[in-house]
Amino acid sequence: MAIPPFSDSLTRAILEALALHPEGLNRIQLQRLAGEEGIPDHQFRRILAGLQAKGALRSEGGTSNRKYYPALEAQAKASGWAYSGEGAKVISMVDCPLAARKPCSYDRSFLDRYQPNKTFYLREADLTSLAILGGTPDAQQAAGTYARKIMERLLIDLSWNSSRLEGNTYSLLDTEKLFREGEAPGGKNVLETQMILNHKQAIEFLVEGAGELTLSPRTVRSLHGMLSENLLADPREEGSLRESVVGIHDSAYFPLAVPAQIQEVFEQMLTTAQAIRNPFEQAFFLLVHLPYLQPFADVNKRTSRLAANLPLVQANLQPLSFVDLPREAYTLATLAVYEVRRTEALRDVFLWAYQRSAERYHAIRQSMGEPDPFRLRHREALRRWVRTSVQGLAQEKAWPALIPVFLEDAGIPAEDHARFRAAALQELRNLNEGTFARYGLRPSEFKRWKDAQRAEP
Repeated sequence: MAIPPFSDSLTRAILEALALHPEGLNRIQLQRLAGEEGIPDHQFRRILAGLQAKGALRSEGGTSNRKYYPALEAQAKASGWAYSGEGAKVISMVDCPLAARKPCSYDRSFLDRYQPNKTFYLREADLTSLAILGGTPDAQQAAGTYARKIMERLLIDLSWNSSRLEGNTYSLLDTEKLFREGEAPGGKNVLETQMILNHKQAIEFLVEGAGELTLSPRTVRSLHGMLSENLLADPREEGSLRESVVGIHDSAYFPLAVPAQIQEVFEQMLTTAQAIRNPFEQAFFLLVHLPYLQPFADVNKRTSRLAANLPLVQANLQPLSFVDLPREAYTLATLAVYEVRRTEALRDVFLWAYQRSAERYHAIRQSMGEPDPFRLRHREALRRWVRTSVQGLAQEKAWPALIPVFLEDAGIPAEDHARFRAAALQELRNLNEGTFARYGLRPSEFKRWKDAQRAEP
């Protein structure tokens, strides 16, 4: 297939556009960004096909929804990503045409062989370096203390990156705007918006419940229910274990198909996970075994990425938000678990992604300075004050009169009354679309309260 002679400069423009948009572009977007909208569609498609044949780019999807991405090597070079020697050998087993790969099914012995605190997917040196990278000053504080301090950034980073790994085309700025202003950018698929918002809800659930949640079937099913809300063809599958046969796109792997076995193995897997004492090994175990089982009709990898953060959040370690991780690196490493039950490549992914995430949040915390210890001490009372005021539709002129009653009911020490009064008023005045959820408020409750403020004479 010949590429037109003028394609050298066009090739550069195409590859530069893709490098700036690792989340992928469709043909129309790519043609516009390359500045060649005048080229006939069929000719531009020929150019793209020729570049793909040379390995200069890659594509996913069918004719009507095809998207183009940078070649994995280009993404890796830009991000600093690379597999280890062991990981590269494992990837070579699955990075070939589907017809060349041997069909395989779920192997329960892969789970049975794992003995908590005796078997380790992460090496001793890995665990040591992760502990150094992930440490925070809040190690001895209540579960979730550190994650709450970086909550706003964590919501944006993890929601966007986890969605990006699923092919979501939202940009980081789009995600920030959606969370802070409640507005979806024009031209975005409603399913992509739903995916992003579902992540936000699930992350809030993890962080706020860190002190009480365990890696139980109920917790993981709740995570799935939030992440899959309004995304599955059958709403009954949201938060429910799978009762139907599923296949994995572009994989020779066939997951378990018998519902009773799925439930049994699901419970065994989580019992095993709960027994693991090291939070990093626990997180990685979930990234390996939850997608491998495919306990849900869809949204399994998303569920595993958030579930993997629970032990990290509970131990007040740096969270894992998959910052900068090339999508194909993660996909191929997961495929290696499915088809050859090898974890070395996914281990590379985990170690690299955690380092990037930890470095990011260390820098963010340093830029934020130390939190106000008074607000930290009275955090729960301030949350309750805001929640009660909003749910009661309290108008601003009534706030000062309501505070003394609340101070008495909440048992706030007399010496703290003046500072608490000032903090309580500030909390309500600063309440907005991006912060109401952390007080346990529903969008409808916040809207009614805002309407009540506007209606105040």
